[in-house]
Amino acid sequence: MKAVILDGFPANPGDLDWQVVADQVDQLTIYDRTPVDQVVSRIADHDIVIVNKVVISADIIAACPNIKLIVVSATGYNNIDLEAAKCAGIKVANVPAYSTTTVAQHVFAFILALTNQVANFNQSVQRGDWVASPDFCYGHKGAITELAGLTLGLVGYGDIAQAVARIATAFGMRVIYWNHRPKVVAGVPGVQVEWLDLVSQADIVSLHVPLTNQTNQMINQEIFSVMKQTAWLINTARGPLVNQEDLSMALKNKQIAGAGIDVIDQEPMPADHPLLGLDQVLITPHVAWASKQARQRLIQVVADNIASFKLGQDLNRLEP
Repeated sequence: MKAVILDGFPANPGDLDWQVVADQVDQLTIYDRTPVDQVVSRIADHDIVIVNKVVISADIIAACPNIKLIVVSATGYNNIDLEAAKCAGIKVANVPAYSTTTVAQHVFAFILALTNQVANFNQSVQRGDWVASPDFCYGHKGAITELAGLTLGLVGYGDIAQAVARIATAFGMRVIYWNHRPKVVAGVPGVQVEWLDLVSQADIVSLHVPLTNQTNQMINQEIFSVMKQTAWLINTARGPLVNQEDLSMALKNKQIAGAGIDVIDQEPMPADHPLLGLDQVLITPHVAWASKQARQRLIQVVADNIASFKLGQDLNRLEP
């Protein structure tokens, strides 16, 4: 059985290895990246295709009749045409829950950096403001906000949101959440509320939903007009959940206090992206998931998915 990895760099930029995956197949071909015009030729006669963000469309599936299994080396799978795969008899599996702890940690990296103005204070010190200051401290008038007593609004209430909720309670925060259907998880803090109640009450809104037709650009000017002017927005989920132009205008017009963004609507980021150059936003390059420990777990589950497929089982199988 032959397998090909089309975009292996995100999971393994060189500090890990793919041996556990190689052990499951007769031949493993690894590409760090695959241009769109080379996807079909690189899949060629492979039985198993492993992708992170490379799009496997209906046309590609039709052009590659030998595919038996597609493994998405990520949790999100909107780059795969599941209907076309099912029609072609191709099984599709993903890697859920591997980065829960890491993403929750990144959410709070943003929250703490924003509420403590870490980047602004550091830039000030680096340009010499502390050297020139007559006082032992400066710039702290209204700059730092305690988390205790603030309301954290979680959009979605899956594993990552629940991990964030647990951390929030350690800081003394009140947790509310919105979910597309009623959901109560024993032992996890939080009160479920209606959508507009969440965005209007929350001091921090953190997004934890998949990208679907219903959630695409769910955060837009209408929502920013409802949010508190002192509120922060955190997005470690999917970029298109947020209308980028509307977020840029909301920040420029001080409709909200700031944002922590790990994902945007176009990745890599274009040079003219509307969020570039804004003081009130912290941006990281889609790395909230990418601790070494999380990536090692991801690679292991890719191997586990292949092992399950070989046994005729359906570990982490996706359906349209």
